[in-house]
Amino acid sequence: MPIGDRRLRTEELGRPAPGDLRWLTRRPVRVLLDDVRSRHNVGAVFRTADAFAIEGITLCGFTPRPPHREMEKTALGATATVPWDHAPDAAAAVRSLQARGYRVLAVEQTLKALSLPDLTQPPAAPLALVFGNELHGVSDAVIEACDECVSIPQQGAKHSLNVSVCAGVVLWWFAGR
Repeated sequence: MPIGDRRLRTEELGRPAPGDLRWLTRRPVRVLLDDVRSRHNVGAVFRTADAFAIEGITLCGFTPRPPHREMEKTALGATATVPWDHAPDAAAAVRSLQARGYRVLAVEQTLKALSLPDLTQPPAAPLALVFGNELHGVSDAVIEACDECVSIPQQGAKHSLNVSVCAGVVLWWFAGR
């Protein structure tokens, strides 16, 4: 550790108390999870959503919903600090958000996907980001309903990132930097 540096104590971080979050100005970014199966991944997305103060999460299809012990292992209480709802059908949820003025991007590798670094300016409209199932990605019906697709450039042998890691990268790009 460099001389004079030290780890910050929790009270030095300047974070709001959970009870004060209802007055927090949230970023106009929403996450939709399309049939994400792992409670650990869902919990990690909640924790990341809390870190960037996004407006909320829509859990679609069979995506697990709080409360659950396995989800809390990674959420660490963020299921209580990030607003969430459930939608049985992700494509219908996308269309509903579009009707409310959201630009909806599927985070998926498609022929016409925009590369994340090419999106230099955050969109002017409220934004919704769709993340898909760990094995199958964002469903075709949801991709078709979205305005565009975006992907994270990768150079390694593996073709994708874990959905919660992917959400962290993309949320940082749109809401954290």
